[in-house]
Amino acid sequence: MIRGRYKMEIQISPHIVKELRIKTGAGVMDCKRALQTAKGNIEIAVENLRKKGLTSADKKSIRSVTEGIIDSYIHIGARIGVLIELNCETDFVARRVEFQKLARNLAMQVAACQSVFYVSINDIPQYIIDREIRIESGKEDIINKTPEMKDKIIKARIDKRLKDMCLIYQPFIKDQNIVIKDLVKQHIALLGENIKVRRFQRFLLGEKIDIS
Repeated sequence: MIRGRYKMEIQISPHIVKELRIKTGAGVMDCKRALQTAKGNIEIAVENLRKKGLTSADKKSIRSVTEGIIDSYIHIGARIGVLIELNCETDFVARRVEFQKLARNLAMQVAACQSVFYVSINDIPQYIIDREIRIESGKEDIINKTPEMKDKIIKARIDKRLKDMCLIYQPFIKDQNIVIKDLVKQHIALLGENIKVRRFQRFLLGEKIDIS
């Protein structure tokens, strides 16, 4: 009698594979393997694929990006508009539906997050950072703290405040479980090229109009 040298594979339906592909952007075989490893649990498979994809994306994130698109979004009622530039490595990827959909989603994100003014912390001018430090340093609830504790509290608050001002740290409006930084990384893994948000501009109807 031959004892089982081979483990019986779990039957994975095409429907679940398709659902996993939609969630992660991974290939068919990668999805099948992930589902087999996760014993059919789609949430575990999603987590494992995303970890794998984000690791791969980190390696691509230092590559130069000279192509891409400028996209726009006009919110319902035509009172808010956004222009955004999304860069990639080749014109081929710039024409991909997935890349263009990402640009549109990012433009919608900017329209929805009106307290966001920068792509990342590196884009925030030093005078803005200095101003936030002065504000936090002068708050009454830390006056009686020790210098060490005061510095720790100020640093934590400043880190949070600066991230609140940046696009890449915002929860994605269509999936609150991921932030924009990881959404971009997922597309890097999916499309095989580095992708960067270069800049954006939000337009509010009547903003800064002098009616005096």
